[in-house]
Amino acid sequence: MNTPVSPISLDHVADRMERMLLRYQELQKTNSLLQQQLQEISQERDSLKSRLAAARSRVDVLLTRLQSVDPAQPLQSAGSSAPLAAWGLHNSVNDDPAKD
Repeated sequence: MNTPVSPISLDHVADRMERMLLRYQELQKTNSLLQQQLQEISQERDSLKSRLAAARSRVDVLLTRLQSVDPAQPLQSAGSSAPLAAWGLHNSVNDDPAKD
């Protein structure tokens, strides 16, 4: 036995469908924003990994230079810039201000 659907229940179904469609659209927007955030964070992570690799490389170079310093050579006084000069650096504390 088929019972006819009353107009009230059709209105109720239509309202519910509209709410579901709105919720679906909201979820699509949220998903899109989350995908964008994920992409940005992934790019930031990749950039940080690259910077970390470059920093590790620089540390490795410095360690290699330290190991290549002649251990028989006596250490210079604390005020000397010779160890810095060996690495291609300069000690600004000992620089002659008259040269500026």
